[in-house]
Amino acid sequence: MLRIINMRVLLDNETSLNKLAAKKLKVPPQAVLEVVIIRRALDARRKNNISFVYTLDVKLAIPEGQVLSRLKGDKDISIAKEYVPEVIVQGENTLEHPPVVIGFGPAGMLAALILAQHGYKPILLERGRNIEQRTKDVSRFWQTGQFDPISNVQFGEGGAGTFSDGKLTTRVNDPLMRQVLDILIKAGAPEEIAYLHKPHIGTDKLREVVKSIRQEIIALGGRVEFEAKVTAIDEKEGKLKGIVVNGTTYIPCCTALLAIGHSARDTYEMLHKQGVAMEAKAFSIGVRIEHPQEVIDTSQYGISAGHPQLKAADYALVYHAKDIGRTAYSFCMCPGGLVVAAASETGGVVTNGMSLYNRASGVANSALVVNVTPEDFGGGVLEGINFQRKYEQLAFVCGGSNYHAPLQTVGDFLAGTTGSTTFATKPSYKPGVLAADLRQCLPAFVTNTLAQALPEFERKIKGFASPDAVMIGVETRTSAPVRVLRGSDFQSLNIKGLYPIGEGAGYAGGIMSAALDGLNSAISIIKNSKV
Repeated sequence: MLRIINMRVLLDNETSLNKLAAKKLKVPPQAVLEVVIIRRALDARRKNNISFVYTLDVKLAIPEGQVLSRLKGDKDISIAKEYVPEVIVQGENTLEHPPVVIGFGPAGMLAALILAQHGYKPILLERGRNIEQRTKDVSRFWQTGQFDPISNVQFGEGGAGTFSDGKLTTRVNDPLMRQVLDILIKAGAPEEIAYLHKPHIGTDKLREVVKSIRQEIIALGGRVEFEAKVTAIDEKEGKLKGIVVNGTTYIPCCTALLAIGHSARDTYEMLHKQGVAMEAKAFSIGVRIEHPQEVIDTSQYGISAGHPQLKAADYALVYHAKDIGRTAYSFCMCPGGLVVAAASETGGVVTNGMSLYNRASGVANSALVVNVTPEDFGGGVLEGINFQRKYEQLAFVCGGSNYHAPLQTVGDFLAGTTGSTTFATKPSYKPGVLAADLRQCLPAFVTNTLAQALPEFERKIKGFASPDAVMIGVETRTSAPVRVLRGSDFQSLNIKGLYPIGEGAGYAGGIMSAALDGLNSAISIIKNSKV
């Protein structure tokens, strides 16, 4: 096949890709047998001339060399390189016990699946509930305010990302990315995630994907247990011997993948108490901001906003407050989504963003957060957790102590007032909101940085700092507050056999990077052991 890169197609061009490829290759349309989209990105830099930019693989009925010679060295056309998955060969050391995977988020899920596919029959332990029951528990919390510390947006099958936008973008350049996408597609994700520049699944489709992967793990001989929290680890002379579940059940194991997610605070405390090598790390906190989706679409697409070929627009904003020495930025932007209650502890309010696959809510939201360093909370290994918890509990009080979230319009926030009831869009957070001063539930360095950033963001997106735009607090779970230290072999620095992986271990920042980390760790185990 021949590969065409940088093929630009204007928004209103209705010509088929087969015909466009034939024209680019200077062959008759009937010579094109197949066209495969490898990548599609949107170029909206020129609002009056928006286009899609494609990478295509084209199968021809005529010799490829003949076509290439006629094109006289066109740098955008070459022989396509066939994707060949790596053949993983098991190592020499026999595992005495099945590997245990702790946590059913993206890292644990992909690790368990690969291990199961290679005959290791892993035991997968998840402290929350399965996705069917978890969905009901979360819905009840959002509708009634009845919080369940076992089953919520942070804990349960699929991890925190299951109640998010399902974004699959990542800055990690890993050759296994294609394999992760293929796994998700096989499990029911839309096929377009294989080629879109900014792919997403949506929480509605992601739930089905998670369930399908669980079923495959079980079908391959793996075991999945829910409401199974690891409460202790057993190690001797720096080697893992077993783990304790729910304070009573002992599971002997010499290999355990620790994929606990960024909100397993009691597990962090247990690991630290037992001497597992850890360190504090930076994260960010702030608020969620909501706008009518049409405000973002108009800013990003101009006169083309509303075009049927264009999806709900996103944005990425950054502001450096040099006098304060802080950075404010948008995070986890959810086009056509909603702000959701994401608490994992009694007496705390936490916000997050979520979108369904169709992103059709008419409301755009993102986190606006400011960087926090270990120096801000004293540098102790677990002090970042206490820092997060402090502001979540303050937000709980500011919201009325019933899991309603504190809300303030941008106009009130910048003026230092509260109580406005005219909103650009109806607040989407459930179970409810209460007008409050967000300065009462966030550090001054965060609110001062946001106050500087908002007018700057308005210059980039007209209407972003509209006085009636809604801000909801607080967003605290942008990333793990600790890192569980490991070596190049993915194993803990001081306990061999323990593999800290994913977001919770401090080595990933989203669904895709966590999945890749889990996949790579499992491959490392396979290459060094056998069953």
